[in-house]
Amino acid sequence: MDRTIVYPGGIPLDSDILNTNRNIMIALGTLMGSVLGTAPIVDGLSILSTTPPSLSVLVAPGCITSLENVDNSTYGTLPIDGLAPIVKMGINRAAAVLHVTPPPIAGQSTVWIVEAAFQEADDGPMVLPYYNAAAPTQTWLGPHNSGTPQPTARLQTVAVRTRAGAPATTGSQVAPSVAPGWIGLALITTVYGQVAVGGADILTFPAKPIIPFKLPSLRPGFSSLQQFAASDNFVVPQGVNLVKVRVHGAGGGGGGNTGQGGGGGGGGGGYAEAIQQVTGGQIILIVVGSGGQGGSNAGGSASANNGQDGGSSSFGGAFGATGGHGGAGSLSGGQGNSGAAGSGFGATISMTGGAGNAGFSAGPNGFGGHGAAGAAGGGGGAASSGLPSSGASPGGGGAGGGGNFPGASGGNGLVIIEY
Repeated sequence: MDRTIVYPGGIPLDSDILNTNRNIMIALGTLMGSVLGTAPIVDGLSILSTTPPSLSVLVAPGCITSLENVDNSTYGTLPIDGLAPIVKMGINRAAAVLHVTPPPIAGQSTVWIVEAAFQEADDGPMVLPYYNAAAPTQTWLGPHNSGTPQPTARLQTVAVRTRAGAPATTGSQVAPSVAPGWIGLALITTVYGQVAVGGADILTFPAKPIIPFKLPSLRPGFSSLQQFAASDNFVVPQGVNLVKVRVHGAGGGGGGNTGQGGGGGGGGGGYAEAIQQVTGGQIILIVVGSGGQGGSNAGGSASANNGQDGGSSSFGGAFGATGGHGGAGSLSGGQGNSGAAGSGFGATISMTGGAGNAGFSAGPNGFGGHGAAGAAGGGGGAASSGLPSSGASPGGGGAGGGGNFPGASGGNGLVIIEY
């Protein structure tokens, strides 16, 4: 940051103070640009109905940051400075009042736009005292004793205004476009015969460039974690606008077997991962798939012994992972085919689980197929006799039944959210 140097005994100059003011403004403007960027940003300046209600609206206090030249006109005795723009901040400390009117014809409506723009102007005119070299005890009033008032401050504020679109039949009215150099704050709809503007008539301008979060809301990356082992709603905490989501589909059930032989192992659930934009207070449905049930050993037909598919898991319908397929059942002396894997969908990272192993009929009783592993949960183990093992959660496939045993169930799905 530049600094002005003065010396003992030196004659003080007006430019000493002016350069100090300019240097501070350049430093602050550069800092704002580094933190906020150089695109226009609005903070505050909300549009509110009046109390009591009227055809006027209030523009709440607020500010605009905007990339501007240092000085477009001379600043006291300092020359114009358009060398490199800096970010300036226009501030309105008091509310402003704007007026709208309804259309003049029955059945019509009008859309008004409320616009704002950075504004810089010299103000505070005063007749200033000047040193009179000819008579030092008698000051001049104004330069050369002219009595001319001069501005005493260069103010940076926000200009606000309303502009009406063309009146049209209600339902077909169109909002005017934002004027060049201005920023849209709100749209206000008025109808024929209206006597007051209510809150329902005011719509925040969709492209209003607000600050998405402030320092108290900043978080050190993803610092909190929430796990969903069953379907539920996720309520986005206030101040959170990004979440990292990991989704596991459930594992398929193993196929059952009647007599000798073995049922196929269930497939592992798929996996999906993504970072999603959210809004504080938003309610997002989390679906967690249940593991597929193992097939029976009741006989009748091989298909009657099929394991069930694992359920899909998802995040708000945006993306998710399907469950693994159930292993095929078998009858005496047969061997069931393995269940296919589940897969992720719609995410930045999508993976498939493992496919289960087929059952086989070697040995006196045969063996069921091992269940496949999901992205995290292991598959269940099979045996030639005895109950097979269930798939581990999340997403492990259940093992198939060997001998005269049913298949094992798959592991449930899981959704993990970091924010």
